Formats: sequence, C-alpha cells, structure tokens
Amino acid sequence: EIFLKSNFFSLVFLRSSHGIKDGFDIVLGNPPYIQLQANKGALATKYEDCGFDAFARTGDIYCLFYNRGTELLCQDGALCFITSNKWMRAAYGEKLRNFLKKETNPSLLLDFGGIQVFESATVDTNILLLTKSKYENSTNCVTLNGKSLSCYKDLSDFFQQNKIPLNLNTVNRWVVLSSIEVSINKKIASVGIPLKNWNIKIYRGVLTGFNEAFIISGTKREEILNNCKTEEEKERTAELIRPILRGRDIERYGYKWEDTWLINTHNGIKGKGKRVHVEDLPSIKAHLDQYLTKLSRRADKGDTPYNLRNCAYLDHFSKPKIMWKRVGSILRFSYDKEGHFGLDSTCFAIGEHLEFLVCLLNSPMGHYLLRNAPKTGTGDLLISVQAVEPILAPKPEDTSIYERYLANGLFNEETEREINKAIYELYDLTDEEISLIEQSQLTP
Repeated sequence: EIFLKSNFFSLVFLRSSHGIKDGFDIVLGNPPYIQLQANKGALATKYEDCGFDAFARTGDIYCLFYNRGTELLCQDGALCFITSNKWMRAAYGEKLRNFLKKETNPSLLLDFGGIQVFESATVDTNILLLTKSKYENSTNCVTLNGKSLSCYKDLSDFFQQNKIPLNLNTVNRWVVLSSIEVSINKKIASVGIPLKNWNIKIYRGVLTGFNEAFIISGTKREEILNNCKTEEEKERTAELIRPILRGRDIERYGYKWEDTWLINTHNGIKGKGKRVHVEDLPSIKAHLDQYLTKLSRRADKGDTPYNLRNCAYLDHFSKPKIMWKRVGSILRFSYDKEGHFGLDSTCFAIGEHLEFLVCLLNSPMGHYLLRNAPKTGTGDLLISVQAVEPILAPKPEDTSIYERYLANGLFNEETEREINKAIYELYDLTDEEISLIEQSQLTP
C-alpha cells in the first residue's frame, strides 16, 4: 500500500507491509519549466525560504525539482530527469551543479545541444541520470551535434560509442565536448583575442519608449516637412529625421531598408550638443502632440515627453558599423556605411577590421563561436553586447579579401567558400574539424 501527498514538495513516505521505507527507489520525470522570476517573482518568493540548496531567484523551478527529487530518493536510489539544459552553463545553475556534486553521483549526462526534442516546447534539453550516493569523480557524457534526432538511429548505441568521462570536480560549467570539439576550442583559444580587447565598441540601438510616435514612414516624413513654415525649420527638421533600421530589416552583409525614419528629438549629447527643443520645430511638435498623453506616461523619456532618453553614443550611428538583430531565431550581420540609426531591436559595433568581422560573424565559424549564446524563454537567440564581447577572433594580417568581398557585393557560393576557407586557415582547422563546425551551423 502506498500513501502519497499530492504536493511534490511535501514530505513523502512509502509504506508497505514490510514497514516504512525512507524514500523512492526511482524518481523519473520531465519537470515543468517556469522561471522563478515570472509573475513578478511569485514562485521565487514562495520557495526562497524553503531550504532548497539549488534555489536561485533568477533560476527555474525545475532546479528545485532536481533538489526535491534527490531528497525523496532512498540511499542509492536513482533519479532521471529530462529538462532544459540551461542549468549546465548558466550562472543561476551554479547552486544546482554544486548540490548535485555534493549530494549525488551523476552517472550519465546526455546533452541534446540545439536539437528540439519536444514539438510543443522550443527549449534545448538534456537527460541526467544520477544516484543518491557519493560522487565517484567520473560522469559519462555525450553531446548530440546533428540538426535533428533523425540523425541518430539508436541513441543508446551512440552514447556507448561516443561517451567521454567528465570530472565535475575540475569544471564550473558542465560543458560536454567531444574530442574534436576540445581540439577546436584549444585552437580558438590559442589564436583568438576577445572582441572586448579589440578596438571595438558595441552598443544597443535607440530605445524610444513609444515607437508609434517616433518611428515614421517616408510618407509621414514628407508630410511633416511640408508642414514646416520656413525653409530654416524645414532644414532643421529634415536633419533630425534620420533613416533607421529595425531588427527585421537586417540581412547577411546588408539590409532591406523599408523607408523607415526616426524622429531624433534627442536629449542632448554630453559635451557635443544640447537637448532638442521641439518648441522651435512646430511641425515635429504638432506630430508628437497627437501622442502627448502616452509620451508623458512612458518610462523611457528625456527631460520632456518630446525628448528621447539619454544616449551618449548617438553620434556613433553615423560611423561605419556592423549591425545585427538583438533577439531572434536567426544569425545575420550587416555592414552599414550609410549612417542608419538602429532601433533597440538591434545592436551595432564600431571600430577596427569591421569588414573582416562581419565576414567572420556571418560564416559557419562565426556561428560556432556564438553557439552558446544565451537564449530567451521561447528559445530565441539573445545576441546582446555580453554575448559578442567574449568572442575569440584572431586579428588578420591581411584584410584585403574581406574588404574586396564587401566592396564588390559578391555574395555567391563561390566567394563565400573563399571567405570561409580564409577564416578556417586563421584558426588552423583540419577537414574533420571544419566538417563538425559546418554541421553544427546555426540558422543563417
């Protein structure tokens, strides 16, 4: 006879005709994925003082299921969960990783990488098998590198043939690598310099707080200009309305500008210019007055509802730059010399060797360097400043091939192969290593 309380987190005892057993032999499941910070941190507040060693306010509830599931095991009992794999590398997973090393013996770890296991959930997953026993300093691990599960006929056989031991006492993040990946990473580390140590600056696009008012079409721009009373006002108004790119406009190497404009009523640039006074620009003011109530309520605003929030790097948009979509399911990097602004759905970089870097980031090698970029809860890539700055890239002695490629707009398979070959040579990669990189390429 078995008596269970309905709440997984309550005390559970198994009773049988032989007496009381102090835990389960097996705990098996697919715990829910719910961020503890969701719903204004309701779950974080609920479980913060419940004594979970794996608790982190920025974490996910499945971490607590690992914690509680282990507690419910009898000595030498086994737990097997399939969950998101974020805990293996993310900062919030550190407490869970430490708990598992201290309280359990993880014996098998299968990381599905970017393969989607569940049709209804866009999340990268792993399977972990552990026992409630002393850690034995060796966990057999495998990472899948294919694009779908159909690439693997028998996962059990694949695991037995490709498993590698990982001593969790010697690592912080639980990164499961094959021997080829270890070789690739050593080569990347030997020649690469983090982009944050280059003469490179990376920024986020403009945040208006209310795009409906500040982002306009070319037709609306003409209407505003035609409503100017004097030529002087028209010239100043035209100077403030600037072409802008959104994340959706970014393509590989270039962009598809859709006649979209920013009313750049900036809040002043420290040491370079004063705040824009819309009272001196009646046509712009008349347009913005239509939205004044909502402009006044927005959080991201300048000294007046008519002004954009402070942005110290506004003048950098006029410089040659690399631009990319900040959040999405694809990787595309454009090169802009026309001085477009970027909306906050984009990021951009200015500085040295931009032609080389845009070729690198668009290449399979660039995608490999970004393979561990953070993801949102819906599985989209988050290519933020923090994701790009650590990229390890060698500074090329000769950049002419990349400069020629962009200058001539030669975006075909033949020239891309030439570019990719030059990039692989910078990292001294073998044919086998190149094959793995190209197989694991993210969506271009």
